[in-house]
Amino acid sequence: MNQEIMAINLATVQIHFDAEKAGDWEKIKSMYTDDIIWERACVNQKVEGKEAVAAAYVELFSGLRDCDFHCRDRFVTEDRVVDDSIFTFEVAKEGIMPLPVGAKAKMRLVHIFEMREGKVSSELVMESPPEPL
Repeated sequence: MNQEIMAINLATVQIHFDAEKAGDWEKIKSMYTDDIIWERACVNQKVEGKEAVAAAYVELFSGLRDCDFHCRDRFVTEDRVVDDSIFTFEVAKEGIMPLPVGAKAKMRLVHIFEMREGKVSSELVMESPPEPL
């Protein structure tokens, strides 16, 4: 296994999560290949292409605030990063989560990032139902 490629993949995913937390959508786009496929399996959402994925992120995170990721486990290969995290947030807009505005919640997120040349080419997200805190 190529340790350098694996380190680059891990760094890319960490930058991705840091950019999500900061709402830096341009930074997130720079971590994606042009042909990125983003899937949220539990809500049957699939988006293709860097601009469309960035727009989907903006829509999703426009309804949340005080977002944070607490990594439970993360592992890497030369072409994949798998992350298991607890995501905490406050609902800021109706219709984004099945909770009222102002509710603080957590949910478990498992991401499978397919990597190509140090960028994310596919992101599969599996999420648990949100639990109020």
